[in-house]
Amino acid sequence: MEKKRPKYRVLIAKPGLDGHDRGAKIIARALRDNEFEVIYTGIRQTPEEIVTTALQEDVAVIGLSSLSGAHLKLFPAVLEGLKKANAEDIRVLGGGIIPPEDIEVLKEAGIAGLFTPGTSLTEIIEAFRSECKAFYEGRGRE
Repeated sequence: MEKKRPKYRVLIAKPGLDGHDRGAKIIARALRDNEFEVIYTGIRQTPEEIVTTALQEDVAVIGLSSLSGAHLKLFPAVLEGLKKANAEDIRVLGGGIIPPEDIEVLKEAGIAGLFTPGTSLTEIIEAFRSECKAFYEGRGRE
């Protein structure tokens, strides 16, 4: 009998005052349909709440979605919260309305990947899968 790999655990979160969550829900559903275990925080979460939830839920990857233009403040704040919690091994991906000039800034801050409108679900799912795999391998599991 083939041993089934446990599902990857991920968190999808909407930091800040952004109330538009359609894209985040589409990503959450696509991940779930591809055998990820998805925790969705809902809208208007603080970076601290996102980090706390990620730790409580023992996730490998956090997916952040922002349409409000606050990504340069909120995404790094999540990374800083993970650092303070000694959980820097949790990967962070981001998506939303992110101007091209901000993408490199966020990657340099530690965001593992960024997705803008038009990115295929296949590409996003593969990025989550790759980051989860790296997380679990780093912890000696896979």
